[in-house]
Amino acid sequence: AQQLGTPLSNQEYRQFFRSLRAAHHASTACLLRELYGCQNPLVRRLDEYENHGVIPEGPICSELPGTLFFPDFCTFSFYRCTRKRYFIKV
Repeated sequence: AQQLGTPLSNQEYRQFFRSLRAAHHASTACLLRELYGCQNPLVRRLDEYENHGVIPEGPICSELPGTLFFPDFCTFSFYRCTRKRYFIKV
């Protein structure tokens, strides 16, 4: 256990900044989604990448409390963006 108030070790700093970069990238993708919509070619490529090359069609099932499904992947992605829960998987 580290003493309170001491700096992080090099390994701890790498882990700390790795998570910040990931959230930063996710928030940037959300900004693109908000500005250009789900039909934008770049946003579609990101969605395809996230889903191994195919954007799911139809309802998206969810294990989120109070939200059993979303009508489509776009709606699900907007939900994650607005809640800043970027890495929720369904």
